Amino acid sequence: MPTTVELEQVLRGAELRVTRPRVAVLTAVHDHPHADTDTIIGAVRAGLGDVSHQAVYDVLRVLTAAGLLRRIQPAGSVARYEARVADNHHHVVCRGCGTIADVECAVGEIPCLTASDDHGFVIDEAEVVYWGLCPDCAADAASTAIA
Repeated sequence: MPTTVELEQVLRGAELRVTRPRVAVLTAVHDHPHADTDTIIGAVRAGLGDVSHQAVYDVLRVLTAAGLLRRIQPAGSVARYEARVADNHHHVVCRGCGTIADVECAVGEIPCLTASDDHGFVIDEAEVVYWGLCPDCAADAASTAIA
């Protein structure tokens, strides 16, 4: 978990002004990987007090554009944010409860999937979302099927 001083250095390294809301949002995303905006707003308010929804949305947009956060939005889900941005990892999503976990890139270099036809694009990332049931939801489904 990065310290406040480290997060301030990250902001300066991205040529962004250091503000309390930016540090608070970075902290919240580090503390709550794959968090939705409401969770991030709650965490920021717990640390700073009254901060508007719009301020948090603006900070999320700026930090994502600067490459300090990654925005993911699996099908049927609200946008979520993570601070893990320096690699090309993927995600597994539970169809039951919506839990999201990181999945390391299985094979190869970035991107770990090679397009059969790149249509002239210079591809720098591949996004894979694995879907299934987390252990808790799978156990619930199994116990329901037995009953």
